Parts: sequence; structure tokens; C-alpha cells
Amino acid sequence: MNSPISAASTSAGRTVLVIGGHGKVALLLAAEMADTDDRLISVIRHPEQSDDVRRAGAEPLVADVTTMSAAELDRLIEGVDAVVWSAGNGGRAGAEQTYAIDRDGCQAVVDAISRSSSRPRFILVSWSGSPDHGVDPAVPFFAYADAKAQADRYTMASSVDWTILGPTSLSLEAAGGITVLPDGHSAHPDTPTSRQAVARVIVAVLAHPQTTSHRFIRFSDGPTPIPEAFA
Repeated sequence: MNSPISAASTSAGRTVLVIGGHGKVALLLAAEMADTDDRLISVIRHPEQSDDVRRAGAEPLVADVTTMSAAELDRLIEGVDAVVWSAGNGGRAGAEQTYAIDRDGCQAVVDAISRSSSRPRFILVSWSGSPDHGVDPAVPFFAYADAKAQADRYTMASSVDWTILGPTSLSLEAAGGITVLPDGHSAHPDTPTSRQAVARVIVAVLAHPQTTSHRFIRFSDGPTPIPEAFA
């Protein structure tokens, strides 16, 4: 990681920083934002991912938020208008790494936002089952479910301007509309959500802070056009 790191705004539109910039949702988000006045900076851990990010329409920035100091994190978010957390280990590298990324890394970014004088918005991509997942601690997936739940609770208890997105099981299908679930309701676990729809929901949330701030939004594929869901 080169130091100092800063993603400060240099454009007329918003500057949005997405952490987990080489993930499928983040790359789709880059494509959705490519023709807007906004600037999307994608934080990636590996330099070889840079070309993929550029092709998608975003600016790569190589950094690992799980190893950065508080001062480095402060510089990372300096001047940005919004931070999107779309990183996740998903339990693939074992419990220790899962907690390091999905819980500790996320919480460190929330802390940095809370220290920031500009106080960017924070959009956290979680999953619909997080608040009441009920996953058996004996199964490997528990570490991911628990880490996400802890990160979500930490975010909601913080002083930042947050929105948490809770899509159902993710698919690679093209986006249509969505169904936003009433608070406290959950979808059938097999109900899919297009990753492209998640990216478009992020764009809609950025555009409509007045209807999306301080909400845990559970949603799935459905009939409602995404812009109308949050207008």
C-alpha cells in the first residue's frame, strides 16, 4: 500500500468509495455509474485487479482496509461523499479471516467515518437474513453470518448516516424490479436477488437519502421498478 492514500473529490459530482471493488456487485456498480457525473473509486487489495475495475468504469485504488491504521483509514475516506461496503470473505478463508474482513474491517471503516469532518454516507451491503439468521454455530457458515450481524449492529448503533441493504440469495441474472420487504419481514430463503439489482439499488439509495437513511432495507427480485421503490 502506498502512503498517503486519499480518495478526495476532484469532480463536480459525488465521489463514492466502494470497498470490495473487485467483487461482482462492485463491478456492476461501476458499470451503472460509468455514465454519470459521479466518480467511483474502487478499493481493491491486488494490483492485478486494476484493469478489471477500469474496464467496468471505476478508478482502482489498491489498499487493504483490514491492515490500515486509523490515520490511513482517515486519509482513505477524506473528501468522499459516500462509502459503500461491498467487501466480504463469505467464510471462504476460514473463521478468523471472515471476522477480520466482514466484522473488524467494516467496523474500522465505520469508526473512520464517525471521525471524519465531512461525515460521508455509509451504505453497507449485508444480506436479508442477517438480523435473525439463526445459523447453527457448529456449521462453517456461522462465522460469516455472525460477523455480518455484528457489523450490522455496530453500524446501526453508530453516529454515521447509514443504510444497510439486505438482498436475498444473490444471482447473476439481469436486473428487473424489486420487492422491498416490510420491516421485520423476511423472504423465503430461496427467493433470488439479481446482483445487478443490488448495484442499481445502491445507485437509488445514493440518489434518495431522504427515504433511505437509517434503514435496513430487505429486498428481493420483484415487480417494482427500482427508482420508484425509493422515490
